[in-house]
Amino acid sequence: MCCLNSLQYHHTTWVNKLEVRRTSIYYNVIIAYSLYYMFASFQSPLPWSSCLSWADSNCSKTPTVYCNVSGAVVSNWTLENRTCPSSDMITVPMQSPSEQYWDRVALQRSSGLDETGPVVWHLALCLLLSTMFTVAALIKGIKSSGKVVYFTATFPYVIILILLIRGVTLEGARDGVEFFIGSQSNMTKLMEAQVWKDAATQTFFSLAISTGGILTLSSYNNFHNNMFLDAAVVSIINHVTSVFAGIAIFSVLGHMAFLYGKPIGEVVKEGFGLAFIAYPEALSKLPISTLWSFLFFLMIFIVGLDSQFTILEVITTCLSDANPETLRSKRSLLTIMTCGVVYLLGLPCVTRAGIYWVTLLDTFTINTVLLVVSSTEVTGFIYIYGGNRLIKDIEMMLGKKSFCFWLWWRACWFVISPCIVVVILFWSCVSFEPPTYGKVQYPDWGVALGWCISAFVIIWIPVVAVYKLLRAEGSPWKRLKLLCSPSEEWRPYLDIHRGERYSEERCHRRRAGSTNNIKCESKF
Repeated sequence: MCCLNSLQYHHTTWVNKLEVRRTSIYYNVIIAYSLYYMFASFQSPLPWSSCLSWADSNCSKTPTVYCNVSGAVVSNWTLENRTCPSSDMITVPMQSPSEQYWDRVALQRSSGLDETGPVVWHLALCLLLSTMFTVAALIKGIKSSGKVVYFTATFPYVIILILLIRGVTLEGARDGVEFFIGSQSNMTKLMEAQVWKDAATQTFFSLAISTGGILTLSSYNNFHNNMFLDAAVVSIINHVTSVFAGIAIFSVLGHMAFLYGKPIGEVVKEGFGLAFIAYPEALSKLPISTLWSFLFFLMIFIVGLDSQFTILEVITTCLSDANPETLRSKRSLLTIMTCGVVYLLGLPCVTRAGIYWVTLLDTFTINTVLLVVSSTEVTGFIYIYGGNRLIKDIEMMLGKKSFCFWLWWRACWFVISPCIVVVILFWSCVSFEPPTYGKVQYPDWGVALGWCISAFVIIWIPVVAVYKLLRAEGSPWKRLKLLCSPSEEWRPYLDIHRGERYSEERCHRRRAGSTNNIKCESKF
């Protein structure tokens, strides 16, 4: 069906495009990280398995432990030496080889956001390579990307299965799995707003909700496609895959904790540290570590590339649909130019301060913005366009009606989903803490810039609303009512799909029988 020409649709369409454009910038950088590690995995032994020439004096495979005897530190001990009483042990914080490799070799990380430094060229080249892969897959639009996705969407499952089989056979794997989902899970985390915020935005991102991905890809479906079956299957597979991959990863981390004699919570890291520090370090402890490392980062690369296809497809489809006469026939050129712009905008993220920019973008362009956009979308479609009207549109496409089937969905759309999103948004704003990377605090101007980035995306909702209201005719109430109603052009694109509900004959009869300017839509 054609686009809803209402106040809400115009707002969220362009907000979605701005959002995915920013997301594609730093997401491409994450793919570049995985590419670099994938190439580094061809070395044997793995370069982060021990402290080599790139390491400093703070690098150690095992923490250094001193024994405090009579108030004086007199001996240097190892973790295996248990003759010193635990009350007298002093552990000196050290960095593991994988942590130093990530900071000093892969990122060449600077001291903070204030110290930009030069471009890290091996990351810039990996960024260029990932951009070229994206261009090759999207060059002919859905015709080429649809075929590539058959591989990028299925092959990672083969790799996850291999890693899962290897992981669960390791000693200590059970502790890792129970820490992930089991008796050792830290349930007190459910009392933290950030956990719910991350969970909500991860669900939105993985299912392409509020980013335009679902709308863009589903627009290529047949009119009578069973969208509910697709939605159910995709949602179930998405969440099952998360658990499936989590078991594969945490089983290996449990083995690493077993080797170090530490609780599993002390070897698990958050964010980038899990994918590029903790798990690579765990893989380096396994026999044939090069193979397992290569497979893991190949999986990360393919999964990331698959998501990048969707993100950029939103941009190119939105631009070509907005300018069909000039851009639709030049899809290849549009794809190349879009990917080129994304690459150039991603270069600051592969400088020595790049990881700080990536973290800043991740914090302020995904979490808060997605919650705001999702609440705006559900409000627009359910309370402005009308939930009942939307249900009848879907029934027309599915070809069948069932009142009982919609009871649960009405409850979700009208009450449950809006309330959950608003509560999480409000709770996360109240408990907001400035972003950090490790122990590095962001400067005040960096936090302010992050809020400006979020505001630049969200501000278009009220700006366009005011602009449309000023351009409309009539009293303020009539303007608002007009812009919050479907337009006369709102109907299925093809005549064969319009049926009685959106037929031209019905519209003409209704216009002729009324003195008011009634829209071509059903009233219920």
